[in-house]
Amino acid sequence: MSALTESAPGYRAGRTLPLRVELLRQLKRRRTIAMGGILAVLPFILIVAFAIGGTPGGDEDGGGGGGSRINLMDTATASGANFAAVCLFVSAGFLLVVPVALFCGDTVASEASWSSLRYLLAAPVPRARLLWSKLAVALAMSLAAMVLLPVVGLAAGTAAYGWGPLELPTGGSLGTAETVPRLALVIAYIFVSQLVTAGLAFWLSTKTDAPLGAVGGAVGLTIIGNVLDQVTALGDWREFLPAHWQFAWADAVQPQLEWSGMLKGSAISVTYALVLFALAFRNFSRKDIVS
Repeated sequence: MSALTESAPGYRAGRTLPLRVELLRQLKRRRTIAMGGILAVLPFILIVAFAIGGTPGGDEDGGGGGGSRINLMDTATASGANFAAVCLFVSAGFLLVVPVALFCGDTVASEASWSSLRYLLAAPVPRARLLWSKLAVALAMSLAAMVLLPVVGLAAGTAAYGWGPLELPTGGSLGTAETVPRLALVIAYIFVSQLVTAGLAFWLSTKTDAPLGAVGGAVGLTIIGNVLDQVTALGDWREFLPAHWQFAWADAVQPQLEWSGMLKGSAISVTYALVLFALAFRNFSRKDIVS
């Protein structure tokens, strides 16, 4: 097969399964539209909740959330920028995990479940090319989901609470010139921190023909990581858990930008993700595709 395809007139492995084709295929799927709708609606749900419940952070006990959570929630209605930051805070721990697991875990397994994977490879699309195209599109869509939420939150929050400086939980504020770059930094760090979930989902997607298994497995393992991070008996070992650094982006909404936590968290996440992506490519290159 390889000798025939290499000598076929006009055949170029790098031109098979173009990114734009894969992107259009994924954008048209109902799960993509549904996930985009959920993320776009969430800010409006929060606005309604704040309108019904009164001033955010009114519960002094904070439901066990801790002082930093109370202070951050207290600033939710201070401006559109604060509302966007709160949207990220309430969703970063779990909600944003779901689209990452969905887009990365469903991408290969769904083709196998539809019995279309073997036909893509018979096109012929090289296995590595197929995985790179699907991984690139899945990560791009995951990033788009993370950008969509704060952008809608910023627009809705500005309409509801007005535009103003970003009020910081520890006191003080950031001017307009600094607000957007800081929020962009927060989004970038959340994306990097979710690469572990992306790697888990993508690896599992090459191991199973059941999309829900890959997606659910990635979400479940991420939750287990969050639970383990709460086990204080582990001591310093928790620092090797990606979940330990998932809220390090809070250092970006301080008067003085702190990089240490985000750098450590990024290093941990990227390391785990590279190993998992490598396992996915290794597994898929040796897998017998029968579906």
